[in-house]
Amino acid sequence: GARETFESYYRKQRRKQARLVLQPPSNMHETLDGYRRYFNQIVGFFVVEDHILHTTQGLVTRAYLDELWEMALSKTIAALRTHSSYCSDPSLVLDLKNLIVLFADTLQGYGFPVNQLFDMLLEIQDQYSETLLKKWSGVFRNILDSDNYSPIPVSNEDFYKKMVGQFPFQDAELEKQPFPKKFPFSEFVPKVYNQIKEFIYACLKFSEDLHLSSTEVDDMIRKSTNLLLTRTLSNCLQNVIKRKNVGLTELVQIIINTTHLEKSCKFLEEFITNITNVLPETVHTTKLYGTTTFKDARHAAEEEIYTNLNQKIDQFLQLADYDWMALEPGSRASDYLVDLIGFLRSTFAVFTHLPGDVDVHSTMSGKVAQTACMSACKHLATSLLQLLLEAEVRQLSLGALHQFNLDVEECERECGAGPCP
Repeated sequence: GARETFESYYRKQRRKQARLVLQPPSNMHETLDGYRRYFNQIVGFFVVEDHILHTTQGLVTRAYLDELWEMALSKTIAALRTHSSYCSDPSLVLDLKNLIVLFADTLQGYGFPVNQLFDMLLEIQDQYSETLLKKWSGVFRNILDSDNYSPIPVSNEDFYKKMVGQFPFQDAELEKQPFPKKFPFSEFVPKVYNQIKEFIYACLKFSEDLHLSSTEVDDMIRKSTNLLLTRTLSNCLQNVIKRKNVGLTELVQIIINTTHLEKSCKFLEEFITNITNVLPETVHTTKLYGTTTFKDARHAAEEEIYTNLNQKIDQFLQLADYDWMALEPGSRASDYLVDLIGFLRSTFAVFTHLPGDVDVHSTMSGKVAQTACMSACKHLATSLLQLLLEAEVRQLSLGALHQFNLDVEECERECGAGPCP
């Protein structure tokens, strides 16, 4: 006969129990099991309440249950926000997402509103994207560190087909050449290209079951891929270019490699389109503007080549030992200058004997060779003039000037011979 007392006692006790159930364990974020137990408790609690709502009279009302669920939802979301932010492993974040989707779908089946959970999953998606970028930063670093920066040799048809299957490359000239031959790019080109595709698949995995439209999925993938290119890959490339021990041949190879990767971006666009079925012409699609990454890397490599060359020229010039009071000039150009010219000649040979790929060869390495040649000559001319005008040089003999003139003429002759086309 104490129905009202019992009802209020029941609800009060169940509210307390709900609070206990909603208290996540402190190490919940460490394993998937931690999350699973937490969700099971909550589902269990509300399944019981739902059952009592449908099998008894008045003990549990819809209004009481809705109010309890609202409290539970906000506490669950707060707990998930906190705990998921500790997670740095993308596969754990992905598993957690799948658990949350199951949790939400289950409770939705019992008539509880779960939109907020799906909204929160979009926040977790940003975090997932960050953990992926971190992981791929390591992947790209390993690929670039282990590369030998020389063209890939091809000894037979099978290997040629395998490479062309891995990386979109077509060159009629190269196809006609007999084996053995070489691809113009080094190993890191197909490896980086395939890792970008792997990253796109990993992004796609998160968007499954989130009840998103294909345009939203497409947008999400393109935005993440742009970040991968402009931030992650860009940093890795710039680090390689700025390394102390990177030589001219490696820098030239990086220029060739980034040209090929830039060309491959249109295939990545198609790859995303095939996955999401959203045509690039669609009004809302984000463009893949990450291609600028490869242009920037190329410019950085070119700058590094010019700087490197000038530093080498300075090293040779430190060996210059003019006797400014010499009575007679020598019979030929100074030794240091002959050595310097020999070095420059072999350097420009690196540019002119680049592998295959006529189109890239002529436009790109040709342009770099010309600019490098111009910049080296300019630097050498300015430096020679500086030697002559040094403050310590108080007096000059005619013999010394003749010797200096021999050296300048040697430089002119070398330039006239066209060290690069």
